[in-house]
Amino acid sequence: MEPVTADAAVAGIADGSTVLIGGFGDAGQPIELIDALRRSGAGELTVVNNNAGSGDAGLAALLATGRVRKIICSFPRQSDSSVFDELYRSNRIELELVPQGNLAERMRAAGAGIGAFFSPTGVGTPLAEGKEQRTIDGRDYVLEFPIHGDVALIKAHRADTMGNLVYRKTARNFGPVMATAATTTIVQVSEVVPAGGLNPEAIVTPGIFVDRLVVHPPIDTSAEALA
Repeated sequence: MEPVTADAAVAGIADGSTVLIGGFGDAGQPIELIDALRRSGAGELTVVNNNAGSGDAGLAALLATGRVRKIICSFPRQSDSSVFDELYRSNRIELELVPQGNLAERMRAAGAGIGAFFSPTGVGTPLAEGKEQRTIDGRDYVLEFPIHGDVALIKAHRADTMGNLVYRKTARNFGPVMATAATTTIVQVSEVVPAGGLNPEAIVTPGIFVDRLVVHPPIDTSAEALA
């Protein structure tokens, strides 16, 4: 698998796509891929992320373009979430609030081919309104459905030429489940090594789930660099 540029990697993302974006705050956020998506001009997007952007970079910068129709997340607002806050208060973005564990499990279910599952999280709160409920062994549960993505944009530490991925500490977060839940998975890594160059015991995401690789910082292939 030959690495491509970030702009080439996201070029096929269509208007109306559901895009799963990795990261827990800044940790593991594929900022270069997000910036490329912003430059691509794709609109009417549904974005799935743990947060709703912070500051004015990365996901927040994408939201600021007005091309995200809906965000599905578990933690939409913090002290520097000014972009999302302004969009939401002016009814220019739709929010689906999902508890963090359910968010991860709904994507894992999509990747595992699970049709739906019952979860106790959210029972008795507004998040359970309109959902099927069932009592199992004396405990109440609500029915949750998988979250499938057209595209996943995630960040890993290293990849090999087969697309196998290893992550760096907590930057791993949602990356593995998003990779399995999307039709097309685009990965930003800091290095690509030859096949066999990764410890197989450390590989978290098998290359079968990876479609495109982007190296950042990009490899300099100029004559001066290779001289």
